[in-house]
Amino acid sequence: MRTFTYERAVDAASAVETAARTGGRYISGGTNLLDLMKLEIERPEHLIDISRLPLRAIEPQPNGGLRIGAQVSNSDLAAHMLVREGYPLLAEALLSGASGQLRNKASTGGNLLQRTRCPYFYYEGPAGCNKRDPGSGCSALGGFNRGHAILGASDACIATHPSDMAVAMTALDAEIELLAPDRSTRRVAIDAFYRDPGTDPRIETVLEPGEMITAVLLPPAPRGRQRYRKVRDRASYEFALVSVGVIAAIERGRVDLVRIAFGGVAHKPWRARAAEASLTGQPATMASYERAADVAMADAVGRGHNDFKIELAKRTLCRVLADTMGSE
Repeated sequence: MRTFTYERAVDAASAVETAARTGGRYISGGTNLLDLMKLEIERPEHLIDISRLPLRAIEPQPNGGLRIGAQVSNSDLAAHMLVREGYPLLAEALLSGASGQLRNKASTGGNLLQRTRCPYFYYEGPAGCNKRDPGSGCSALGGFNRGHAILGASDACIATHPSDMAVAMTALDAEIELLAPDRSTRRVAIDAFYRDPGTDPRIETVLEPGEMITAVLLPPAPRGRQRYRKVRDRASYEFALVSVGVIAAIERGRVDLVRIAFGGVAHKPWRARAAEASLTGQPATMASYERAADVAMADAVGRGHNDFKIELAKRTLCRVLADTMGSE
């Protein structure tokens, strides 16, 4: 790990001003950033500790939604009564991630900003890694890519986003609140927060220099039932091969409302809007779910070792839809 300077932020406004002026990086729980610093993938010269900022509240909003401070720990968020009652999908997703010790430390904002867990990003492969060294290539394309993306990838990068929490928040239509160095704020829909890998996959989000996540805003709790399922190689402390979050309601045996988000299949939590549209108004049967799964994976591309993910994603979606809505 290289040397760096450190300061503890006293308020959010001064933190973003310092970050913009110095090019510093924010650190909160540090569950991802510190690992990357030890491997010298991240080399910040200045760290701004925001872990003690007053951003730990979970507050009901006038519109019936929920405001979650960026410093709320994953454990506290999963255990909160308003989350468990109105957004059980989010609680299930959080509890499926990492270990209890990490959930106690990891923050809501930091969870959204996790870097990819591609082994060639952490330990540079023979063909290089465009996230580490632009233009060097993507070792995963011709290498071991069992855990890599089948949707939304490019020839520059086929890595996946690792967050379980972000999958649930994508299905819930969350918005991310950002604070800029000029003290202005803006909100970005989570589905628009992550950039496509394109030709330069180093730039992963729409964050501007110095901007800081201050909160996540959830709309009023949706009607219907909610489910999250994560398929992984072992039962705990493992990233998803495929995960699926579903919100659904039926009316007279037909699908009246459905939202679908996948994890482990793309560079970001993947909202399957075409599958949602194909399923809405259809009978709540396994045949309908299978057709929707085919639509969801219509553009999926396997790279060899991860070909199995396409069928796995279809079967997982069908199972979660059946769990959520039932089937004949």
